[in-house]
Amino acid sequence: MKAMVLRETSPIEKEPLKMEEWPEPVPRFKEILIQVTVCGICHTELDEIEGRLSPKLPMIPGHQVIGKVVEAGPMVRRFKKGDRVGVAWIYSACGKCDFCQEGEENLCSEFKGTGCDAEGGYAEYMVVSEDYAYSIPQRFSDSEAAPLLCAGAIGYRDLRLAKIKKGQTIGLFGFGASAHLVIQVAKYWGMEVFVFTRGEGHQKLAQRLGASWVGKPDEVPPKKLHSAIDFTPVGETIPLALKVLERGGRLVIAVIRKRNPVPPLDYAQLLWDEKEIKSVANLTRRDAQEFLHLAAEIPILPEVQEFKLEEANQALYLLKQGRIQGSAVLRISKSL
Repeated sequence: MKAMVLRETSPIEKEPLKMEEWPEPVPRFKEILIQVTVCGICHTELDEIEGRLSPKLPMIPGHQVIGKVVEAGPMVRRFKKGDRVGVAWIYSACGKCDFCQEGEENLCSEFKGTGCDAEGGYAEYMVVSEDYAYSIPQRFSDSEAAPLLCAGAIGYRDLRLAKIKKGQTIGLFGFGASAHLVIQVAKYWGMEVFVFTRGEGHQKLAQRLGASWVGKPDEVPPKKLHSAIDFTPVGETIPLALKVLERGGRLVIAVIRKRNPVPPLDYAQLLWDEKEIKSVANLTRRDAQEFLHLAAEIPILPEVQEFKLEEANQALYLLKQGRIQGSAVLRISKSL
């Protein structure tokens, strides 16, 4: 099969992903073989490619996968040949530790990330345990469904962890793939949304999706935020968000890694008054399942740009430059 493969980490500008012929995987006990139609791209892939995360090498990236089951391994019960399924960032967990038993398998010490610890969806085929695959609501096309599996599901977890209530004001710092889905959930739940982003195109998209106020990250909004979510890849955003957070408010940091360090924080000016900073680690199967149901109910309308599989380096470069409006997906085969 054809796959875009990472063999060594380097800046995306050097186009480290190479098209290769790779052995087609074979499904084992309780695994399904998926013919991939599309795979979303994500900032986490940039972190893997550029070395801020440590993927197993060589690796096929990609963790927002949509495709069709073409073969089932022994003892598969949930899916059959021909079913449309999705795969998210969580590839597997131990299932036995306290975190897994409590439904927080995102914190399992044996957590494996799709496209980081196990081969992902920048390829014509992939395998995954049936327990970590999801049925996709019919109302979404393949390209619309792909960003729901990470950008959407992680955003949903961010929003839950923000502990925001109906009628309160939430600030979204950065307005890429995840934030443009989160705003649709927040509006549906009756929240006021302020968006902080530099790109003119991102600002216009935020306004079109219902933001009450839009400005740059260093601008002061009309009023303080009850909660905020930081989607940006840079450390400087954190003190800016804390500065406009209401007393007792919570800042949720929605990225796995920052490209540069967080600046020193003045405790009295930025953290006092019972403000909180909450990190988000991965996602659970519950997050993905609940969000897919909610996305179909609202319905969520993702903004999607398609690229060919061989254009993965270029698409990721545009993502790094902030030049993707909404979400980007790689088209690997025709919808089946």
